[in-house]
Amino acid sequence: MSANSPTPFTGPQLLIPFAASDAQAWLPTMKALPADSMRNLRQLLKGMKSVRTDVAQTQTLSPPHERALAQALGIAGPDAPDGLIPWAAQDAAQHLPDADGKAWAWITPCHWAMGREHATLTDPAAPGLNEGESRTLLAAMQPYFEGDGITIHYVPALGPTRWLAEGELFRRLPTASLDRVLGRNVDPWLPKQNKKDTSGANTARKMKLLQNEMQMLLYTHALNDERAARRQLPVNSFWLSGTGALTTTPIADRATPTVPRILAQAVFADDWEAYAGAWAALDAGDIAQLLARQQAGEVVRLTLCGERGAQTFETHNAGFMAKLLSLLVPQPAWFERHQL
Repeated sequence: MSANSPTPFTGPQLLIPFAASDAQAWLPTMKALPADSMRNLRQLLKGMKSVRTDVAQTQTLSPPHERALAQALGIAGPDAPDGLIPWAAQDAAQHLPDADGKAWAWITPCHWAMGREHATLTDPAAPGLNEGESRTLLAAMQPYFEGDGITIHYVPALGPTRWLAEGELFRRLPTASLDRVLGRNVDPWLPKQNKKDTSGANTARKMKLLQNEMQMLLYTHALNDERAARRQLPVNSFWLSGTGALTTTPIADRATPTVPRILAQAVFADDWEAYAGAWAALDAGDIAQLLARQQAGEVVRLTLCGERGAQTFETHNAGFMAKLLSLLVPQPAWFERHQL
């Protein structure tokens, strides 16, 4: 992984996940976009220069948009271990007392679609869990987690499909973001033992055993019988992510980027017509608003993310000749597959 050192930024920021995708349909979709679908984006980029590039492999547990967001918020630097951006610890610090210094994880109750050869993780929103159902499942699962020194917390502000789990096991256990595994075979993304963890405890193995126990528990749980009677998807497993502990205090004066999910949702649904429409909506909405602020004299940032890399642009007041050349020379194709 390569990345330039981040600098604090307090101006307006727009961070766009899945501006590029490794899916075969992505490049033809981009090439077929009407010219005016990205009119504001092209105008915005004319007044910007690249200030940070982050390129890695598509197998990284932390996707580029999460690495970029963590740096923008100041909760992880460019050298943070892969799969150990402490998202859950950040939530715990905001919503729970005495969370500082502890290790945390997100636990997402979800449905695995079981195929002949592997299981595929479906959208956690698909089962449509409500708070009562979520609390019922948590209560049933809690004793098993407690056996491994893990305490699960239900936090209403996070909704019924995300629990906070507290446990020392999570301090050095890398885990894959949901955005890496949605709609994909779960096997390559399950936790693996961190070679730097010399505590002697095989944490990844413990998590695998716990996963198996929960699948057996949930298979026979009365709540899933009730859901089946209503033709709703059963909750038959969970996903572990956002592991780690906060090692720095987020800088208060950093601006929180706007992070639209409209492109990501279309990619996960494999809906490329919706993806094209999402670009048009972004250009007319968030991108147009960022352009207006830039034209009003503000210094703004835009981060475009794909599945392997991210590129951050910032307002740059170029001289007259540079502006003239930018009109004569085509803008670089930021969306080329090898860049993002």
